Amino acid sequence: MKVEIWSDVVCPFCYIGKRRFEAALKDFAHKEDVEIEWRSFQLDPDAKPVPGQTVHEYLAKRKGVSVAEGKQMNDYMTNMAKEVGLDYNFDKAVITNTMDAHRLLHFAKQEGKQNELKETLFAAYYTKGEDLGNHETLVKLAETVGLNAEKVREVLKSDAYKQEVLQDQYEAQQVGARGVPFFVFNNRYAISGAQPTELFTQTLEQTWNETEKPKPTPVTGASEANACDVDGSNC
Repeated sequence: MKVEIWSDVVCPFCYIGKRRFEAALKDFAHKEDVEIEWRSFQLDPDAKPVPGQTVHEYLAKRKGVSVAEGKQMNDYMTNMAKEVGLDYNFDKAVITNTMDAHRLLHFAKQEGKQNELKETLFAAYYTKGEDLGNHETLVKLAETVGLNAEKVREVLKSDAYKQEVLQDQYEAQQVGARGVPFFVFNNRYAISGAQPTELFTQTLEQTWNETEKPKPTPVTGASEANACDVDGSNC
Protein backbone atom coordinates (compact mmCIF):
# COMPACT_ATOMS: atom_id res chain seq x y z
CA MET A 1 0.00 0.00 0.00
CA LYS A 2 1.23 3.48 -0.84
CA VAL A 3 0.38 6.59 1.17
CA GLU A 4 1.25 9.94 -0.39
CA ILE A 5 1.27 12.94 1.94
CA TRP A 6 1.24 16.50 0.62
CA SER A 7 2.54 18.93 3.23
CA ASP A 8 4.75 21.92 3.97
CA VAL A 9 7.53 21.84 6.55
CA VAL A 10 6.17 25.06 8.09
CA CYS A 11 2.57 23.85 8.37
CA PRO A 12 1.67 23.29 12.05
CA PHE A 13 -1.22 20.96 11.23
CA CYS A 14 1.11 18.84 9.07
CA TYR A 15 3.39 17.83 11.95
CA ILE A 16 0.38 17.04 14.13
CA GLY A 17 -1.19 15.07 11.27
CA LYS A 18 2.04 13.13 10.87
CA ARG A 19 1.89 12.06 14.51
CA ARG A 20 -1.77 11.03 14.31
CA PHE A 21 -1.14 9.04 11.14
CA GLU A 22 1.91 7.38 12.72
CA ALA A 23 -0.19 6.39 15.74
CA ALA A 24 -2.60 4.60 13.41
CA LEU A 25 0.22 3.02 11.41
CA LYS A 26 1.89 1.71 14.56
CA ASP A 27 -1.04 -0.61 15.26
CA PHE A 28 -1.75 -1.51 11.63
CA ALA A 29 -1.16 -5.21 11.03
CA HIS A 30 0.38 -4.61 7.59
CA LYS A 31 2.53 -1.59 8.48
CA GLU A 32 5.64 -3.20 6.99
CA ASP A 33 3.89 -3.17 3.62
CA VAL A 34 3.07 0.55 3.69
CA GLU A 35 5.21 2.86 1.56
CA ILE A 36 5.13 6.53 2.56
CA GLU A 37 5.97 9.28 0.08
CA TRP A 38 6.11 12.93 1.11
CA ARG A 39 4.90 15.28 -1.60
CA SER A 40 5.73 18.98 -1.79
CA PHE A 41 3.20 21.73 -1.08
CA GLN A 42 4.26 25.33 -0.43
CA LEU A 43 1.73 27.33 1.54
CA ASP A 44 3.51 30.57 0.67
CA PRO A 45 5.71 30.14 -2.41
CA ASP A 46 6.56 33.86 -2.34
CA ALA A 47 7.64 33.94 1.31
CA LYS A 48 10.74 36.02 1.97
CA PRO A 49 12.62 36.41 5.26
CA VAL A 50 12.06 39.75 6.98
CA PRO A 51 14.77 40.47 9.57
CA GLY A 52 13.30 40.68 13.04
CA GLN A 53 9.80 39.58 12.00
CA THR A 54 8.22 37.07 14.36
CA VAL A 55 5.96 34.24 13.25
CA HIS A 56 3.16 35.95 15.19
CA GLU A 57 3.62 39.11 13.10
CA TYR A 58 3.84 37.10 9.89
CA LEU A 59 0.62 35.22 10.66
CA ALA A 60 -1.18 38.42 11.67
CA LYS A 61 -0.22 40.07 8.37
CA ARG A 62 -1.35 37.09 6.30
CA LYS A 63 -4.69 36.84 8.06
CA GLY A 64 -5.33 40.53 8.49
CA VAL A 65 -5.56 40.43 12.28
CA SER A 66 -3.66 41.97 15.17
CA VAL A 67 -0.34 40.53 16.35
CA ALA A 68 -2.02 39.59 19.63
CA GLU A 69 -4.62 37.58 17.71
CA GLY A 70 -1.87 35.97 15.66
CA LYS A 71 -0.16 34.88 18.86
CA GLN A 72 -3.44 33.47 20.18
CA MET A 73 -3.75 31.34 17.04
CA ASN A 74 -0.24 30.04 17.51
CA ASP A 75 -0.91 29.35 21.19
CA TYR A 76 -3.91 27.28 20.10
CA MET A 77 -1.67 25.26 17.78
CA THR A 78 0.88 24.81 20.57
CA ASN A 79 -1.77 23.29 22.82
CA MET A 80 -3.01 21.02 20.04
CA ALA A 81 0.55 19.85 19.38
CA LYS A 82 1.00 18.92 23.04
CA GLU A 83 -1.86 16.43 22.67
CA VAL A 84 0.34 14.35 20.35
CA GLY A 85 3.58 14.86 22.29
CA LEU A 86 5.01 17.78 20.32
CA ASP A 87 6.49 20.89 21.92
CA TYR A 88 5.99 23.80 19.51
CA ASN A 89 8.03 26.93 20.14
CA PHE A 90 6.65 29.64 17.86
CA ASP A 91 8.65 32.35 19.60
CA LYS A 92 11.80 30.86 18.04
CA ALA A 93 10.37 29.99 14.60
CA VAL A 94 12.12 31.59 11.61
CA ILE A 95 9.97 32.60 8.65
CA THR A 96 11.56 31.57 5.35
CA ASN A 97 10.84 30.23 1.87
CA THR A 98 10.61 26.43 1.89
CA MET A 99 11.54 25.66 -1.73
CA ASP A 100 15.08 24.52 -0.85
CA ALA A 101 13.81 22.31 1.96
CA HIS A 102 11.36 20.67 -0.44
CA ARG A 103 14.07 20.18 -3.06
CA LEU A 104 16.21 18.53 -0.42
CA LEU A 105 13.36 16.19 0.51
CA HIS A 106 13.24 14.99 -3.10
CA PHE A 107 16.96 14.28 -2.96
CA ALA A 108 16.45 12.44 0.34
CA LYS A 109 13.76 10.32 -1.29
CA GLN A 110 16.29 9.25 -3.93
CA GLU A 111 18.68 8.32 -1.11
CA GLY A 112 16.05 6.41 0.89
CA LYS A 113 16.03 8.96 3.73
CA GLN A 114 12.94 11.05 2.99
CA ASN A 115 10.83 10.13 6.01
CA GLU A 116 13.76 10.64 8.38
CA LEU A 117 14.55 14.06 6.90
CA LYS A 118 10.91 15.13 7.00
CA GLU A 119 10.77 14.46 10.74
CA THR A 120 14.07 16.28 11.24
CA LEU A 121 12.92 19.36 9.35
CA PHE A 122 9.64 19.52 11.25
CA ALA A 123 11.43 19.29 14.59
CA ALA A 124 14.05 21.81 13.55
CA TYR A 125 11.46 24.40 12.62
CA TYR A 126 8.86 23.89 15.32
CA THR A 127 10.95 23.05 18.37
CA LYS A 128 14.48 24.35 17.76
CA GLY A 129 13.97 27.57 15.80
CA GLU A 130 16.26 26.52 12.94
CA ASP A 131 16.29 28.57 9.72
CA LEU A 132 15.20 26.13 7.01
CA GLY A 133 16.15 28.64 4.32
CA ASN A 134 19.80 28.62 5.35
CA HIS A 135 21.84 26.19 3.25
CA GLU A 136 24.37 25.30 5.92
CA THR A 137 21.55 24.62 8.36
CA LEU A 138 19.96 22.27 5.82
CA VAL A 139 23.32 20.56 5.27
CA LYS A 140 23.74 20.05 9.01
CA LEU A 141 20.22 18.63 9.37
CA ALA A 142 20.68 16.38 6.34
CA GLU A 143 23.89 14.96 7.81
CA THR A 144 22.03 13.88 10.97
CA VAL A 145 19.94 11.46 8.90
CA GLY A 146 22.93 10.07 7.02
CA LEU A 147 22.96 12.17 3.85
CA ASN A 148 26.29 13.17 2.33
CA ALA A 149 27.09 16.81 3.10
CA GLU A 150 28.85 17.56 -0.19
CA LYS A 151 26.05 16.04 -2.27
CA VAL A 152 23.54 18.08 -0.30
CA ARG A 153 25.52 21.27 -0.96
CA GLU A 154 25.59 20.46 -4.67
CA VAL A 155 21.81 20.06 -4.70
CA LEU A 156 21.24 23.31 -2.82
CA LYS A 157 23.62 25.33 -5.02
CA SER A 158 21.72 24.22 -8.13
CA ASP A 159 18.07 24.13 -9.22
CA ALA A 160 17.98 20.35 -8.81
CA TYR A 161 14.53 18.93 -8.01
CA LYS A 162 12.78 22.28 -8.46
CA GLN A 163 10.65 20.84 -11.25
CA GLU A 164 9.74 17.89 -9.02
CA VAL A 165 8.52 20.31 -6.33
CA LEU A 166 6.43 22.22 -8.87
CA GLN A 167 5.06 18.95 -10.28
CA ASP A 168 3.99 17.85 -6.80
CA GLN A 169 2.14 21.12 -6.33
CA TYR A 170 0.45 20.72 -9.71
CA GLU A 171 -0.61 17.18 -8.84
CA ALA A 172 -1.99 18.43 -5.52
CA GLN A 173 -4.47 20.50 -7.50
CA GLN A 174 -5.38 17.50 -9.62
CA VAL A 175 -6.27 15.34 -6.61
CA GLY A 176 -8.23 18.11 -4.92
CA ALA A 177 -5.78 19.16 -2.21
CA ARG A 178 -6.80 22.69 -1.28
CA GLY A 179 -4.89 22.58 2.01
CA VAL A 180 -2.40 20.42 3.88
CA PRO A 181 -1.77 17.88 5.22
CA PHE A 182 -3.47 15.87 2.50
CA PHE A 183 -3.17 12.08 2.57
CA VAL A 184 -3.88 9.84 -0.43
CA PHE A 185 -4.12 6.08 0.16
CA ASN A 186 -3.32 3.88 -2.84
CA ASN A 187 -4.78 6.57 -5.10
CA ARG A 188 -8.17 5.47 -3.77
CA TYR A 189 -9.06 7.43 -0.63
CA ALA A 190 -8.08 10.89 0.55
CA ILE A 191 -8.00 12.52 3.98
CA SER A 192 -7.62 16.28 4.31
CA GLY A 193 -6.26 17.72 7.54
CA ALA A 194 -4.85 16.44 10.82
CA GLN A 195 -7.82 14.16 11.42
CA PRO A 196 -8.27 11.89 14.45
CA THR A 197 -6.11 8.77 14.58
CA GLU A 198 -9.25 6.61 14.38
CA LEU A 199 -9.99 7.90 10.89
CA PHE A 200 -6.49 7.05 9.70
CA THR A 201 -6.87 3.58 11.19
CA GLN A 202 -10.18 3.08 9.41
CA THR A 203 -8.77 4.25 6.10
CA LEU A 204 -5.68 2.05 6.32
CA GLU A 205 -7.88 -0.99 6.95
CA GLN A 206 -10.39 -0.06 4.27
CA THR A 207 -7.73 0.61 1.66
CA TRP A 208 -5.92 -2.64 2.43
CA ASN A 209 -9.10 -4.65 1.90
CA GLU A 210 -10.17 -3.04 -1.34
CA THR A 211 -8.82 -2.82 -4.85
CA GLU A 212 -7.40 0.35 -6.37
CA LYS A 213 -9.37 2.77 -8.46
CA PRO A 214 -8.00 5.74 -10.39
CA LYS A 215 -9.05 8.79 -8.38
CA PRO A 216 -8.97 9.44 -4.63
CA THR A 217 -12.33 9.78 -2.89
CA PRO A 218 -12.71 11.89 0.27
CA VAL A 219 -13.27 9.67 3.28
CA THR A 220 -16.75 9.89 4.77
CA GLY A 221 -16.63 11.78 8.03
CA ALA A 222 -13.47 13.74 7.22
CA SER A 223 -13.70 17.51 7.18
CA GLU A 224 -11.19 20.02 5.88
CA ALA A 225 -10.68 21.46 9.33
CA ASN A 226 -7.25 21.14 10.94
CA ALA A 227 -5.50 21.91 7.69
CA CYS A 228 -3.44 24.83 6.38
CA ASP A 229 -4.88 26.58 3.31
CA VAL A 230 -2.90 28.12 0.47
CA ASP A 231 -4.60 31.46 0.94
CA GLY A 232 -3.69 31.51 4.61
CA SER A 233 -7.33 31.56 5.71
CA ASN A 234 -6.85 28.71 8.14
CA CYS A 235 -3.19 28.80 9.11
